[in-house]
Amino acid sequence: MTRRTGSMLAVVAGVALAMSLAGTAVAQDKTLMIGVQCDRTGATQIVGTVLCPAMQDYYRLVNSKGGIDGYKINAPEIDNGYKVPDAVEAYQRQKQEGAILMTLYGTPQTVALNQRLEEDHIPTTSPGFGISAAADGTRYPYLFPIAATYWSQGAAAVQFVKDKLGGDLHGKKIAYVYYDNPAGKEPIAIIEALQKTEGFDLRTFAVPPPGVEMGAQALDITQRYKPDFIIDHLFGRSPSVSIKEYKRLGYPLSKVIGLVWASAEADILAAGGWGVAEGYHTIQFAGAGDDYPVRQEIKAMYKQDGKDPPKEMDDTVVYNRGLLQAAVHVEALKNALKITGGKPPTGEDVKKGFEAIRDVNLGGLVPPFQITSTDHEGGGWVQIFQVKGGKFVKETEWMQAYRDVVQAAVKAAE
Repeated sequence: MTRRTGSMLAVVAGVALAMSLAGTAVAQDKTLMIGVQCDRTGATQIVGTVLCPAMQDYYRLVNSKGGIDGYKINAPEIDNGYKVPDAVEAYQRQKQEGAILMTLYGTPQTVALNQRLEEDHIPTTSPGFGISAAADGTRYPYLFPIAATYWSQGAAAVQFVKDKLGGDLHGKKIAYVYYDNPAGKEPIAIIEALQKTEGFDLRTFAVPPPGVEMGAQALDITQRYKPDFIIDHLFGRSPSVSIKEYKRLGYPLSKVIGLVWASAEADILAAGGWGVAEGYHTIQFAGAGDDYPVRQEIKAMYKQDGKDPPKEMDDTVVYNRGLLQAAVHVEALKNALKITGGKPPTGEDVKKGFEAIRDVNLGGLVPPFQITSTDHEGGGWVQIFQVKGGKFVKETEWMQAYRDVVQAAVKAAE
């Protein structure tokens, strides 16, 4: 073999090796990026410190099984501290890094970023928070509540109170206690509309942020107004404060129902424990507790790695919501890849993937919802649990309430 031939063969071999390495790099870069925002610090960190680890665990579980049609999920996370400027900055960074789907956190943050989502054609989910009118996919094409909005939660709370008070609310007194920000005020319109048709008396009580002091409100509610039932729409540290105050003043917690952010194990423990909160009712848009197959799969994944399950799993309410959110994301990405025939999807493809979701099978952890181009909420399903005997006990099956009233509000929203 001549020196020239040898040189040529070396070049060919080098090119082949380079192509092989390039092919490997392409394969390794076969990822789908989800931009995740959390509140691991800030006013509502009691949520973010559990919700985001749950999502990351679910993505890791999916990746451990080969990903989605050969694509691995990459879900880098940024802590927005429940601050709008930080959320906007995080969004811009993750968009530039190639995110085709966003996970925002917080109602003010979602409101601030909605226009950018539309301009950039990037969908996001806002389960249990955000803009209730975003249930209308024709007007909010890139916002997907994917769970009961504050309007649906408020309607479900009134229906539950009606059932508990014998099926007739005429002349009954209901107190609506809310965290004094846009999210806290959101259900008021629905509850006021139902007041007119159901004939109950309603008083609203605002709790100023950060909600760590509500002695005056609790006294006014329990000793002066003396309602037949209390609906709490509180978050952060305020749910536990409310439970302690009602208990101290002798108001029966069996006549209190908390919307979804007043409904986690952390709230119960911060109030003094299960014995203190006995009787308290909670609304959930994902199942509470440990008895779901996906949770056992995650525990097995940790065991295989020689690790104990993470402590975040102990807060089943918030952790399970993270599983719901991540599972819906995965389902949307699966549908998007079907649309593209396996080619890398765009944000627009993922939007269409959400709108093709007809069920997410997590063994009863999520409701039987369907998401369409017109309904981005999925029907507004909830379950209601009660603190009983040291745990959350399911009190209702999946339920919807006053859908005609909620849908009318969605259509009338500006």
